Amino acid sequence: MKAAVMEAFNQPLVIKQVADPELTPNGVVLKLQATGVCRSDWHGWAGHMKAVLNDDKEHILGHEMSGIVEEVGANIKNFKKGDRVLVPFSQGDGVCPYCLSGHHNVCDNMKMIGFHFNGGFAEYIHIPNADQNLIHLPDGVDFLSASAMGCRFMTAYHGVVAQGDIRPGQWVAVYGTGGVGLSAIQIAAASGANVIAIDISDEKLAFAKSVGAAYTINSKEVNAPQAVQELTKGGADIAIDALGIQETVLNSILSLKKRGRHVQIGLSSNPNGGMTPVPVNLISMKELQLMGSVSMPMPEFPSMLRMVESGLLAPAKLVTKQITLDEINTAFDDMTSYAGVGVTVITKY
Repeated sequence: MKAAVMEAFNQPLVIKQVADPELTPNGVVLKLQATGVCRSDWHGWAGHMKAVLNDDKEHILGHEMSGIVEEVGANIKNFKKGDRVLVPFSQGDGVCPYCLSGHHNVCDNMKMIGFHFNGGFAEYIHIPNADQNLIHLPDGVDFLSASAMGCRFMTAYHGVVAQGDIRPGQWVAVYGTGGVGLSAIQIAAASGANVIAIDISDEKLAFAKSVGAAYTINSKEVNAPQAVQELTKGGADIAIDALGIQETVLNSILSLKKRGRHVQIGLSSNPNGGMTPVPVNLISMKELQLMGSVSMPMPEFPSMLRMVESGLLAPAKLVTKQITLDEINTAFDDMTSYAGVGVTVITKY
């Protein structure tokens, strides 16, 4: 099959023919129809995830996928050839205490597609433990929308709805208008919140407004936390850092009202697991809550998919570029320079 292979960190992916994936009794092989290009892929390529990836073997990245079941293992009960599926990027074992309590996203033996095993920058992929780790795609949801949900959108949904505990009428400040930030903006707005988008690019802020932001702040031009405090008359109920850099983590916390909730969605490239100083005294005195958020548990998918099928959520509106697999390195170059607007998805292999 054709694949984009990472042979070394920070070097262009190599487009070449590789062996087809091998089917296991508990797995399925998918023929991919769309694969998103996510900043998490870029983090892996840039060498920020060496605890999972190493540079002594070839690897296929890519974890935002939808496709059609091509082959099913002998033990598979829930899927058959021809089924349309969405692939959650975090794969649980289905038997640990967290999986059994509905929190597959923090499984004790969690595997991430494209990191722990070969991913979706290829024509085909093998999904192990498929009965626990695939989602049937409703007829009313197309493959482009499904792949746009594969990581950033579902991560934002869990962060906004479950971890953020959003309520209609609340103020939500979102720092960073990349894929996961735009997803959070659309989801928060659909939930009835007043959403403020913060970025340093007027072009990205204009796009954020088109997908649900009620207000925008360019943090190169003004003090963003101060602007949020003034606009909300006291601070945001929820502030989301969707970027992971020191400045946005701190600004998100500083934007909160008393007893407000900071939700950390963006991954940090800081050393030592993203070590980031925070204002502990302020957190204590204002009784702020700091919430982590990663991926999305399997039980939350049906509600998200119903909102997409009904049109309340529209992940495909975040897609601004559809590319071929051969163009993958250009997409990574754009991420390196923080260029481009919206989400990029591979739709031709």
